Amino acid sequence: MNPEDIINKYYVTGSPLWVTLTEHSKAVRDKALQIIAQHPELGADATFVSEASMLHDIGIYLTNAPDLYCVGDMPYICHGYLGRELLEKEGYPLHALICERHTGTGLSMATILNQNLPIPHRDMLPTSIEEQIICFADKFYSKSHALTKPKTVKKIIKSMAKHGEDQVIRFRSWCEMFL
Repeated sequence: MNPEDIINKYYVTGSPLWVTLTEHSKAVRDKALQIIAQHPELGADATFVSEASMLHDIGIYLTNAPDLYCVGDMPYICHGYLGRELLEKEGYPLHALICERHTGTGLSMATILNQNLPIPHRDMLPTSIEEQIICFADKFYSKSHALTKPKTVKKIIKSMAKHGEDQVIRFRSWCEMFL
């Protein structure tokens, strides 16, 4: 599987949105692969992580996020499950789960219901080690500015605290596992 072929099917090569998606995804991929290299005891599949990292945000073009050059109709929070649907249609169900499960440190059904989020009512928590690594790596890179400059752990935790203590707890546990 070549992630670039899938990206280029849905994004105009060289467009500002394509650059945002691919630069962000490359930074996430490189961080995820660095984690795998430093932690062989985790037994993570590096090829899968490389591919899925490049595709984790494939659904952003369907959302309305003008600061990211996204001019779709859906709220940005929907990009994960929309990416899942897209990759399932492409025949990549495991890669699709990465899309759905990478928002924050994942979203539980309780969080989705309590916050009345406009996404399907099901757990969207990363379960496999590959899902967890990509979700963790994604937190270090923004799509809205400084695409390839990593955020500090302190800054990530401060941002996550606004979304609930469970997000911070999960992120801190990943820091212990992956850093």
